[in-house]
Amino acid sequence: MPKITRDQVKVPVDVLVDAREAYIDNYMAATRGTGRLMLFACDQKVEHMNGDFYGEGIDVADLDPEHLFKIADQGVCGVMAGQRGLIARYAADYPDVNYLVKMNSKTNLVKTSQDDPYSGQLHDLEAVLAMREAGVNIVGLGYTLYLGSEYESTMLSEAGQLIAEAHAQGLIVVLWIYPRGKAVGDREKAPETIAGAAGVALCLGADFVKVNPPVASDGKTSAENLAVASAAAGRTGLVCAGGSTVDAPVFLSQLHDQIHIGNAVGNATGRNIHQRSLDEAVRLTKAISAITLADASVEEAVKVFDGEADFSL
Repeated sequence: MPKITRDQVKVPVDVLVDAREAYIDNYMAATRGTGRLMLFACDQKVEHMNGDFYGEGIDVADLDPEHLFKIADQGVCGVMAGQRGLIARYAADYPDVNYLVKMNSKTNLVKTSQDDPYSGQLHDLEAVLAMREAGVNIVGLGYTLYLGSEYESTMLSEAGQLIAEAHAQGLIVVLWIYPRGKAVGDREKAPETIAGAAGVALCLGADFVKVNPPVASDGKTSAENLAVASAAAGRTGLVCAGGSTVDAPVFLSQLHDQIHIGNAVGNATGRNIHQRSLDEAVRLTKAISAITLADASVEEAVKVFDGEADFSL
């Protein structure tokens, strides 16, 4: 199992001296002391509205928002990401979960054909810090940025300012970066576009960046192309979005390749986890974490998911 010590955490110099220990605490908590991130993404109730939580192929338990918190509490996750209001409603009952507050969101009702995407910040940092002072276990912030949108400059400015302010308070930041808009067209998942997004995250100072896996091209697999993006990200850890729900062994195999071929430092998974029953979702978090946090093989992780083996940290 990969482990890091506190002195191995590379603290950015924009973290104020008196916030340095808090930053290390939050980094170690979010990565479970491994330097790798298992992020449970629960921000889709705004992003995709109820379509991700009710319907064909989705377990009925997912209609209840508390399902997300039960999974995070009973499963093995590094951090649960969600909007401030969602976390505020349930966090008191789930105090042991590490939370990452998603600072901006938009619905999927306005399509790119109508207008380029823009996701504005929902509230200022003070609202999050007040929750932290009240005892909510907030370790970081998240922000989505649509590169290529005609509103790109606004989102870049918001993200850059947010990272500076968050670091000054000892919080880590994960950027969701999705190239999208009329200028991008069908190149959203092109290898060079994904690598470019990774480099932008580094230049903004993000601790981690969540990107979509690049497509296979020029005889290279998706994971091989991902390795280029991971290199472009430098000291910003790159993780891949989980995407829509697929069979667990397929997902776990893709994840293993992303880490061991693509040099990703973890994963950011939502629908693949929460659209399942509580028992199945908890087992999948453990299987994902076995690969992400403990270098388990796909076969070992599948046994965890199938209930033939257990995994805990």
